[in-house]
Parts: sequence; structure tokens; C-alpha cells
Amino acid sequence: MVRALAGFRLRRYAALLSAGGVIAYPTEAVYGLGCDPRRCDAVGRLLALKGRSARKGLILIAPEAGWLAEYMAPLSEATVARMMASWPGPVTWVVPAAARVPIWLTGGRETIALRVTAHPIASALCRAFGGALVSTSANRAGGAPARTALRTRLLFGSDLDAVVPGKLGGLDRPTPILDARSGEILRE
Repeated sequence: MVRALAGFRLRRYAALLSAGGVIAYPTEAVYGLGCDPRRCDAVGRLLALKGRSARKGLILIAPEAGWLAEYMAPLSEATVARMMASWPGPVTWVVPAAARVPIWLTGGRETIALRVTAHPIASALCRAFGGALVSTSANRAGGAPARTALRTRLLFGSDLDAVVPGKLGGLDRPTPILDARSGEILRE
């Protein structure tokens, strides 16, 4: 699947992201909307497309844990071990945010949600882009997430800069979210 995205198309998607674009792509369970987390304008556009409150905060994905280090405050060895036992994989962890993480990612909280994705297309997009990506389900606020490229196009039309084709990772619902410090399940 990733081979089909290799070369020109993958570079094109990365260029769109670097220019502040918002794209959709397959993830572990649903189509996701993504953008450059460092660009307030891109995040604002993504939130507007979804009709999502900026107070909710966002998930960031990356292909390797080290790519997320700049977004995390220091963690205990036990907390890191708990997270690493599930990564790469379909588990999102809420961790204390580093002091410099912008409010448009945290929603004003002192935490941020992070995932090291094992999905080959999502991982390849991050690698081509050269950094972590915002990743939130492709749906309008309160609506069911899109599970196909076609449904994503129908929901958002030309408001998206691109819809990356590909298969979902096999989960039947969005990834679980856990609190890294307590282990508490925040979303099953």
C-alpha cells in the first residue's frame, strides 16, 4: 500500500502539509484529518472544517516515539515503559505537555495526546513530511467518522487539500486513549 504512495504523490502530500494544508488519510480505525501541528493557521482551518472546539485539544501522531519528545514534559521511567509497551500501535496516551507546546494543540490543558502509529500510510506521511502530524477523525463535530476515502470526500469536498487513498488498519472504532500517568482509560 505504501509503495503506491511512494515518490511523487507522497512528496506532494508532504508539500501540501508544509504549506499549511489539511489532508485526510487512513489510520488504524477511521480516516483522519491531519495538518502541521506547528502552524496555527492550519490547525485553525482543520478545527473549522470539523466544527470542533479548540478547547478539546488534538492528537499528534508520529512514526517513532523520539519524534514526539519535543511535545512531552519529562516522564518517569515507569510511565515511558508503559507507553513504549504499546507503541508503535493503536494506543493514544495523554501526557503532560512540554511548556512550549502551543495552546492550539492542548486546548488550554497542561496535557497533550500522542500516538506512535503503526499504520503504514500514516507513518509514511509523517516521514515524508518530516515531523509529527495532527490526527483527528474525519467527521463533522458530533458526526460519525468517515471510514473510506469516498465518504471523506463527500463530507468535506474541496475544503480538503487532498484525500490519501488506502485501507484502514482494521480497528472497528477509534483508538483507545489512556492517561499515561495513571493508566486510566479516557476513551475505550
